[in-house]
Amino acid sequence: QVQPVESGGGLVQPGGSLRLSCEASGSIFSGITMGWYRQAPGKQRELVARITSLGTSNYADSVKGRFTISRDHARNTAYLQMTSLKPEDTAVYYCNTVPSPPWRPGYWGQGTQVTVSS
Repeated sequence: QVQPVESGGGLVQPGGSLRLSCEASGSIFSGITMGWYRQAPGKQRELVARITSLGTSNYADSVKGRFTISRDHARNTAYLQMTSLKPEDTAVYYCNTVPSPPWRPGYWGQGTQVTVSS
């Protein structure tokens, strides 16, 4: 199983923006829907955005209008542009296929930490 590699997280003030990137070696996302997930401390992992191989996207209500998912097939890379960030967006963000694979070593990357705080 090839693990994706997430990057771009950091500390940002409320109202700020970040752009997350997800690189996948090989073609693990080729031709399938992929998504961005997040997990905050003490909470279950949730899918916040997904995008099909044809570019159709969907968002969780909590991020709709603020987050934009995109993908570059040639580079096997996906992105999550996050704007108007709120403290409740604080979480570790992961990318992976939709439906998600098992939560076991080898299927998920390290994730990237996003902290929204003043």
